[in-house]
Amino acid sequence: MDIQEFVSKLVVKNNTKIILLVMDGLGGAPNFGGMTELEGANKPNLDLLAKSSDLGLSVPVLPGITPGSGPGHLGLFGYDPVKYQIGRGILEALGIGIDVSERDVVARGNFATFKGDIVVDRRAGRPATEENVKACEKINANIKEIDGVKVHVYPGVEHRFVLKLTGEGLSDELTDADPQKDGEKMVYAAATDPRASKTADIVNKFIRQVAELLKNNGKITGCLVRGFSKHPVLPKFPEVYKLRSAAIATYPMYRGLAKLVGMDVLDVPHVDDEEGSLKAEIKVLKENYSKYDFFYFHVKHTDSYGEDGNFLAKVDVIEIVDRAIPQIMSLKPDVIAITGDHSTPSLVGGHSWHPVPLLIHSKYSRYGLADKFDEKSCAHGSLGTIEAKHIMTLLMANAMRLEKYGA
Repeated sequence: MDIQEFVSKLVVKNNTKIILLVMDGLGGAPNFGGMTELEGANKPNLDLLAKSSDLGLSVPVLPGITPGSGPGHLGLFGYDPVKYQIGRGILEALGIGIDVSERDVVARGNFATFKGDIVVDRRAGRPATEENVKACEKINANIKEIDGVKVHVYPGVEHRFVLKLTGEGLSDELTDADPQKDGEKMVYAAATDPRASKTADIVNKFIRQVAELLKNNGKITGCLVRGFSKHPVLPKFPEVYKLRSAAIATYPMYRGLAKLVGMDVLDVPHVDDEEGSLKAEIKVLKENYSKYDFFYFHVKHTDSYGEDGNFLAKVDVIEIVDRAIPQIMSLKPDVIAITGDHSTPSLVGGHSWHPVPLLIHSKYSRYGLADKFDEKSCAHGSLGTIEAKHIMTLLMANAMRLEKYGA
């Protein structure tokens, strides 16, 4: 029996409120002076909350497996990320409001800097979104169709965009057209099933046409495309858990993931700096607090700076979140969980396999084994090390929303 089907039969409704605060890429590894980012941060509010909370570590997929953000979030939402495999493209597409039909294949794109066939910078120096928009407009004006398949690109934030292909006989069974590292030779898409050969050919023609079109376009001189996907079918989160569910996130992919599982995605005004962005999210949380039972609240830049290898900047984001904790707790949620979808240590400069710190606070918490919110303290906490897909049942239990199983 699927975990959602099993849990759904035990759910009872009440008026309790749950907040799932996801600090993307939260987990770290000893780096700066032998400390992780959480250990190096000045975070009195998180540490105070830890003293009265269940603490532990979560494994996003399986021990030793480095997860993408999609699998990491699916686990947090209670889905088995091994069973439900979702291309990143659909998440990005839904996140920026793109309609995806059965005739479409969508993929996540990066604008990049090339030197010949070498990918010098996979993110093209993280250009301003305005530059992204101009590059997309140029592509759409010049590349409308390839081999009878309609082509359209949609700008995202900074270097990101979404590619949408529309036509008959398209498949998402492709490898990524992305070497995954700077300084590597370009890798083109390949079909993992013979039925996808046509789609792979179209994708690779698109990449080459974009490179020719943008060859004199500053740092944006080409593109990478990955996470090919068609529209999947998932059990709907609000129906499984019987929760009025809302998502507060600024980046398209996370908004897309929330939309995919059936959450209401709330509009958050765009603010460039981390502290201002978090304040905007908290304002939306407060304005909508009476309307929903469950809030997925996402913070992005803990992950971004970890990927950049920037220990101190990641610490700064943790401290910004810490200063906001009293505002969130002033709403008096019955249950709050604070964790990440995966670890992104600045030491690694990317996602990693390390278990993720986890805090669950309710009046039913068993606390006292550890009193700080960091990797070492969480390793000694009452929750132990658990699979992320079980976090939702713990939140539901602490919210008194699950009845007893069996006689």
